[in-house]
Amino acid sequence: MSTVPTTPSARKTPTARRPRASANTPAGTPSGPRAPGGTGRRVLLVVLYLLLTGIGLLYLLPFAIQIVTSFKTDPDAAANPLSLIPNPFSLDSYRRLFGLGGTGDAVPFSTWLANSVLVTLFITAGRVFFDSLAGYALARLDFRGRNLLFSGLLTVMSVPGVVLLIPKFLVLNQLGIFDTYAAMIVPLLVDAAGVFIMRQFFLSVPKEVEEAARIDGASIFRTFWSVVLPMAKPALITLTILSFQGSWNEFTHFLVATQSPQYQTLTTGLASFVSGSLSSGTQYPLKLTAALLATLPVAVLFFVFQRHFVRSANSGAVKE
Repeated sequence: MSTVPTTPSARKTPTARRPRASANTPAGTPSGPRAPGGTGRRVLLVVLYLLLTGIGLLYLLPFAIQIVTSFKTDPDAAANPLSLIPNPFSLDSYRRLFGLGGTGDAVPFSTWLANSVLVTLFITAGRVFFDSLAGYALARLDFRGRNLLFSGLLTVMSVPGVVLLIPKFLVLNQLGIFDTYAAMIVPLLVDAAGVFIMRQFFLSVPKEVEEAARIDGASIFRTFWSVVLPMAKPALITLTILSFQGSWNEFTHFLVATQSPQYQTLTTGLASFVSGSLSSGTQYPLKLTAALLATLPVAVLFFVFQRHFVRSANSGAVKE
């Protein structure tokens, strides 16, 4: 038998096996260990989220103090104003607000609440209706002076409301409706910002939709009410929320439009209460309880319609 000589070139040298690329690994992706920068990036994100969480809790702290203080007694609130644990727990401030026999003078909170609800409902309904009509007229109707009227609308939006306080009082007094519900409601039935919002939305509606309705014999108001207005649901929801919030929190107009206690709303009533015109002493629990109950309707409305409110900023009328 002959043996085959082995040469150095014929010997098999062990080679390092390279890891096989997975089918899910995209081309060009390094298969080695992760770079150390990935861990540092995660740590940075964790620190950033913790910082944002701390800032958020800092902003929520006054609301937490407000809620907790509403269940405190006057001595406890004065001695420990920033404590988050009421000692002792008390519902006396809620009883006093609603006239359920709490200690101290009664507060006409029910009258304030009823006036605020009545005025807010009328103003919100009026703004949604009249602002929609005016916005559609400025967007679609071709009449003389339309551009001038729109320029005047923008001018009104730029005027601070404080400048109009004395003229409002003089006009209401001259018309003979000062210190009435009419003085509180009628001047706020139309809002320049609401007209602007509705006009801008109606401009995005294709004219072909209205032309088709006109061919079918619909009048201008019928086209607006049955065809265009249902398409403006996002803008209407936005206008409803803004109108409710604005009229519920309105203060300066009600201050110059009324003077009798029977027409006080939550804002004017709380202002007189905080100023000490109703009773003496600090009474932090009672004041913060009234402020908390005045804040709840707007907060509930916003959280219920938050999804629609956010969508309305990016939604259009018709997608072609």
